[in-house]
Amino acid sequence: MRVRHYFIYIATNPTNTVLYTGVTNHLARRSFEHKFHYGSTFTSKYNVVKLVYYEIFTDIREAIKREKQLKAGPRKKKLDLINTKNPKWEDLFDKIIY
Repeated sequence: MRVRHYFIYIATNPTNTVLYTGVTNHLARRSFEHKFHYGSTFTSKYNVVKLVYYEIFTDIREAIKREKQLKAGPRKKKLDLINTKNPKWEDLFDKIIY
């Protein structure tokens, strides 16, 4: 049986002022969609094109639970996560390995 992976992620705009938290089963595809403005009206409107943080799960319920936790939490918590794992706020799109 193949293990499936699910991702929660945080993406931002080029000036790092907007944060978008999402969940997906294919991080590279979803990042591509954000980068080229496919799918989400919010991310297109606010130019959310840069992947700056993600976590991997094997259980979709856990991924959704974590996404809800991050969305409900304060902005500072998201900023702390990004600053801990990606202090330069680099776009992680090119670093995703499959």
